[in-house]
Amino acid sequence: MPGMESFASPAFHVAQHGRARKAAVEPPDMAKVLIPIPSNDFDPSEVAISWSVLKRLGHSVAFATPDGRPGEADDMMLTGEGLDFWGFIPGLRHFTAVGRLMRANADARRAYAAMLEDPAFKVPLTWPQARREDFDGLVLPGGHRARGMRQYLESDVLQNLVAQFFAAELPVGAICHGVLLAARSRTAAGNHSVLFGKRTTALTWALERAGWKVGRIVRFWDPNYYRTYEDGPGEPEGYMSVQREITRALARPEDFADVPANAPDYRKKTSGMTRDSWNDSRPAFVVRDGKYVSARWPGDAHTFAKQFAALLAERGS
Repeated sequence: MPGMESFASPAFHVAQHGRARKAAVEPPDMAKVLIPIPSNDFDPSEVAISWSVLKRLGHSVAFATPDGRPGEADDMMLTGEGLDFWGFIPGLRHFTAVGRLMRANADARRAYAAMLEDPAFKVPLTWPQARREDFDGLVLPGGHRARGMRQYLESDVLQNLVAQFFAAELPVGAICHGVLLAARSRTAAGNHSVLFGKRTTALTWALERAGWKVGRIVRFWDPNYYRTYEDGPGEPEGYMSVQREITRALARPEDFADVPANAPDYRKKTSGMTRDSWNDSRPAFVVRDGKYVSARWPGDAHTFAKQFAALLAERGS
């Protein structure tokens, strides 16, 4: 399909306050990017790595939250505390074992610490203040903790904003649960999702189910921590998973892309334990369709942000 690429092989893997206020002198290729986030519980890797890569490549990044206050990431994904059998015991929860494996890696934690000092992160826009006309591109990160993420995924304000970016044919990047926000955003006619007719990936049911299974054991007092939406009575397992809901919004089931079985580095891409980096995109799987780029989970974040930056570089061409 013209304009659509699946980055499954190495050949393809290659901030401010107010309304995106212009700097006195901007490099001609600098783009203004908006990253909306919830008040709390967003994934630290998907937000901070995207921010870090875009800033490193010379772009300006603004944030938006529901109330204009700085957002806070899911603390368990930052520290790993609470993701072990003893995680509910105050005096023991800071000792991490499984949590150390499940949390954001060192690259992401460093990026998150740096992001907290960015003036644009400290003084974000409110969701209603964010206007499509003020930006060149939109990044939709994810997070799985229902406590904070549902306000983001179910926001009419954000769904309308996402639809405006798609209608204007501006670059949009979505990763993990961020793709679910896009899938819930409707075209102006209201007949279809903005992803209808597009090819996308997102958090796969295989990855979500793996996290859920581990969570049910190590976090037995809160077994659905890794499920943002639980399956209802009579629904098959996984019916309310990210992959299944997004697939229902697409034109064809096959428009949801997963790593092909014959892809190079298949095990790295699908293990759920190996993450990409600035210099190594082999574990990542990113899908591009026109001016839309999508990815599955925090392990794709560097490659995802680089491919989104490539979209920005093409604007006006």
